[in-house]
Amino acid sequence: MRQREKELESLSVHVKVVTFDGEIMARSYVQDTNLNWPLLLDTNRELYRAYQMERGSWWSISNPLAIFRYVTLILRGWFPGQPGRDLRQMGGDVVVDPAGIIRLHHVSCQPHDRPSIETLLTLVSRSREHAD
Repeated sequence: MRQREKELESLSVHVKVVTFDGEIMARSYVQDTNLNWPLLLDTNRELYRAYQMERGSWWSISNPLAIFRYVTLILRGWFPGQPGRDLRQMGGDVVVDPAGIIRLHHVSCQPHDRPSIETLLTLVSRSREHAD
């Protein structure tokens, strides 16, 4: 997403990143990743539960496909940072339009199960067309 940040801005998309880890881990994440977007703390995981983002099984984070994806990223020069409090907490992506309508609700079933940036940009563009 960060590679397409200018495009997101041109579409008036306001990205928010949510974490359940505490303030120290959140600060470390912001520094390590040079995060430009707001990072919201959800230490009680209320937002995670509201969007049905629960804990995955050990298999969901350590199956051959997940391991392959991690190895591929490492071979490309990305190294995972310090793990958070709960390795099994699944994330996801939610797109809410300016009227408060949820346009996308994607719950990850593996750590790298996310919609592509192209999918998100297409969705936002379509939502804007329907709003005009």
